[in-house]
Amino acid sequence: MPSVDELSALYANFLIAPRHGPGVCRVCLNLTDGWRCCYACAHGGRWLDAVAPVSYSVAGEQLHHALAGYKRAAAPVARELALGLASILWRWLASHECCVARAAGIDTFPLVTTVPSCDPRHARRQPLHALVAELVAPIGDRLQQLLERSPAEVEPHRFSRERYLARQALDGQAVLLVDDTWTTGANAQSAAAALKAAGSGPVAAVVIGRHINRGWGENDRRLRELQRPFDWGHCVLCADRRSSQAAGAG
Repeated sequence: MPSVDELSALYANFLIAPRHGPGVCRVCLNLTDGWRCCYACAHGGRWLDAVAPVSYSVAGEQLHHALAGYKRAAAPVARELALGLASILWRWLASHECCVARAAGIDTFPLVTTVPSCDPRHARRQPLHALVAELVAPIGDRLQQLLERSPAEVEPHRFSRERYLARQALDGQAVLLVDDTWTTGANAQSAAAALKAAGSGPVAAVVIGRHINRGWGENDRRLRELQRPFDWGHCVLCADRRSSQAAGAG
């Protein structure tokens, strides 16, 4: 069985680490046309205390196919893709969960949960929850299924406080929310709203892939300018902290 480092290394050539800066949404790291927030973050709910995408997931490219395939492909292929995605999440969290906690203003996350799938085909066995529970050791012992999809009819891809229901009351505990893909952020923000309505403390999201289209505007050029190969030692949050420290020293 390959190690986590060996499995995740296979993905390093097509992972693209987001970085804050001019023309980057300060919430979700979407590339914008000069705006501080993308349209979805400016007009949707803002319930998350921190957001950390591991990589951009470029439409039609390898990470995008892996994130779709682990839920939809035939069993042997789906299992192989799940192992690869789990290795990415394991390796990233082992180094950078502390960065997410710091960004949320806390020391640690006593609880971890996943964003429930809105696809009715996955209602009984949530693929993301199963992936984290079975394959991501750094957070598996704190993982609980805190949310479920509500019966309310809500518009897809839009924030709604009614999208999810909390399965238990919380007593101020901070929650690390894990999702596989962020497109508009509606699911993650809606999940955070449900957790806070149930009494949670700070809620921060780690997302494997921040969906992006290479062909929009200057995205192709800007994606090519980001550091390659992928640097496992620095996430978007600790890169921000290094930049702030360097600016202060100057």
